[in-house]
Amino acid sequence: MRAFTFRGLSLLCAGAALLAAGLIIGQRDVVGLGVLVVAVPLLSLAALAGSPRRLTHTRALQPERVPAGSDARVLIRVANTSPSRGVAGLTAEDTLPNLPDDAPRFDVGLLRPREVRDLSYRIRPPVRGGYPVGPLRVAVDDPLGCVRLRRTLGTHVPLLVTPPVVALPRAWPMGGAADAGESSTRFVTGVGEDDQVPRAYRHGDDLRRVHWRSTARAGELMVRREEHRLGDHSAVLLDMRHGAHAGEGADSSLEAAVSAAASIALHLIGRRQELRLLTDEREVPGGGGERVLDALALTPSSRAARLGRGIDLAAGSPVAGTGLCVAVLGALADTDLAALARLGSAHSHRRVAVLCTAAAWPSPGDLDAAAAALSRTGWLVYRIDTADDLLDTALPARAGWGGATR
Repeated sequence: MRAFTFRGLSLLCAGAALLAAGLIIGQRDVVGLGVLVVAVPLLSLAALAGSPRRLTHTRALQPERVPAGSDARVLIRVANTSPSRGVAGLTAEDTLPNLPDDAPRFDVGLLRPREVRDLSYRIRPPVRGGYPVGPLRVAVDDPLGCVRLRRTLGTHVPLLVTPPVVALPRAWPMGGAADAGESSTRFVTGVGEDDQVPRAYRHGDDLRRVHWRSTARAGELMVRREEHRLGDHSAVLLDMRHGAHAGEGADSSLEAAVSAAASIALHLIGRRQELRLLTDEREVPGGGGERVLDALALTPSSRAARLGRGIDLAAGSPVAGTGLCVAVLGALADTDLAALARLGSAHSHRRVAVLCTAAAWPSPGDLDAAAAALSRTGWLVYRIDTADDLLDTALPARAGWGGATR
């Protein structure tokens, strides 16, 4: 009965009433009219029977991962698999359960036997996360509007929405040793059995590293040893406490903090830093730039009340060479400031605190007091509304670190 529309149900009821009345009063014409009225929706149902089952669909996303606020194109292909029967009155509607966009609806009309129809539309997710796109819901209507058969085709495909990032200048932040060209990166010659120079050739060694003089002397292929680089290490702490941030959606301070942390992480990775990205609860798995963005896209906010766990993780993270210790922070309590002060004394390398001004600060005075307290303990303090503000907070070259805020 769910296949009948309001018009179809009305015809069934009217036909049944005419049929009953005709039988009661003994009028064959009324009975015939009732049979005809009942037959119209029933014949429509019989004509459409099996139509949705002859439909298949495939879908694709271009691209499958996009930054928040960017467009992704959804490509849908609907096909009639029947070699002899067409499907008429076809409409299709895609489902977007977690997106603010209206579900797109297509009037496909007639699909002839073996015909394929391509559909497409664009979506623009405003906030990072994983979004299911689909499945496709199709409906087949008869020409009289008495019957509508519905079916859901396939399943959804995942769209990964990464936080938006800004490209920071290589000298960010200004005023440190890295800006003056200093670096602790060095190559070691090594000692001991494993570091003898040269060594015998091993399967997979690059032939460009063959040491021909030693090869001639030893009578077998010898290669120069690999130089072991002591890399620089950085740590980025991202405050994702729900209670420390304010706002909703793309305009929330949490999304601004995630975007800023992602931008800083990519900047440090681009400077060949070994990076540990931490939240107030755990370490964010990463590696390359895309992996960091993918991990941040799916990292939820936490219900932690204090930042202590994340600060402990940051204190145990190596910061070496030209590395930085960066904390992207929401609203801070006195206990959080005290723990950050201890972290500042534990790390002798450059320390950068990025404060989100739109976070859940009780008052502007609390933000000023937190910035001053961090600055006194050796943190270089930046204040941002969005990640774009990181481009405007660079200090003049060779500026000192202590006591500087922007």
